[in-house]
This record gives sequence, C-alpha cells and structure tokens, in this order.
Amino acid sequence: MFKKFTGIKVAVLSAAAFFTIGAAAQAQSTHTVENDESLWSIAKDYGVAVEELKSLNNNSSAVNPGEQLTVPQSISENEKDLLARVVHSEAKGEPYAGKVAVATVVLNRVESDEFPNTINDVVYEVSPTGNYAFEPVTNGSINNPADSEAKKAVQEALAFEGQGNGSLFFYNPATASNHWIATREETIRIGDHVFAK
Repeated sequence: MFKKFTGIKVAVLSAAAFFTIGAAAQAQSTHTVENDESLWSIAKDYGVAVEELKSLNNNSSAVNPGEQLTVPQSISENEKDLLARVVHSEAKGEPYAGKVAVATVVLNRVESDEFPNTINDVVYEVSPTGNYAFEPVTNGSINNPADSEAKKAVQEALAFEGQGNGSLFFYNPATASNHWIATREETIRIGDHVFAK
C-alpha cells in the first residue's frame, strides 16, 4: 500500500463525513453498472476508494447503466477479516459511524509514516511501553469472528480516500489509563470514543 492517506471520514450518508483511507490496487476486476448504482455504491460494495475508482476509469462523478468499470482490489480478504475483527472487538456497542471510524484509524495508520505499513503490522504493533497498541490483541478478543456490521463498516471505510481529518488514535476517556492520548488533537467524538491525530 502507498502512503497516501490524508484524513479520516465517517461514511454514513445521513451523518457528517470525517475519514479517509487510501489503498493501492493489487488486482483488478470489471463491473458492469446496473440501474440505480452510483460510484459511491459500487465503491462501497467492492471496498475500494471512490477517488481511486474515478481515477482508474477517467470518470468525474456519474456512471450510466451498462457502463464497464475497472475496479481495483484495495486489500486482501484476510486483511479485511482482520480489520473487521478489530472493529468488532474495539467498537462493540458503539454507533455504526464509530465502527467506520475505528476501521479508518487502522487504515490511516497504515498510510502514516509513524506506523507500520500493513494492516497486520499495525494491528499487532507493540507500543514503546511494551504493550500491544490495540486492547483486543492483548485480551484475545481479536480472535473472535466479526459480525456483519463490522464487516460492513470496513467496506464503508475503504470507500473513502482523500477526504477527512486524519485520525490516527481513538480512546474511551472513561476507561483510558494512559492519559497521553488526551494531549493529541481531537478530530471527533462518536459514542464513547474520542478520535484524535
């Protein structure tokens, strides 16, 4: 994956948009546009960035039924599964927008020079204090299967590239034991989580 995340945008059509993700195309497929489809719906279904879909197809914004689109593969199915398990473990009981935001934080870290370059390495990163960066890795809940909403949140997070605030962290102020994170610039609050960069 290339280092090109620029922000973070929560993808809930009726909610505000805050997050961004980027992904390098590893493989491609072809999609025939059907009635009532949009670039957004196609990007979300495939879990690829809207901007990447536009760029690859020299498309400004609209698609027409019958049109053939080249669709890149953003991340592998194993990476999507791991990311969905992080979302499921970290954001269980949180609003859907918060689940999208958690997925986006991981994706933003992959693209940041401050963190490892793969989803696997970000998820299993050990912090300078010797702890895993994500609590589900420490307590083993990362091994639980993701529910359908977590999987959907990952697809939606992948659909946003080149938009947002750049969140790299999230925490629950009511349960956080390390208060260093509160010194970071807050980008948004969703449910019990504070997101920051």
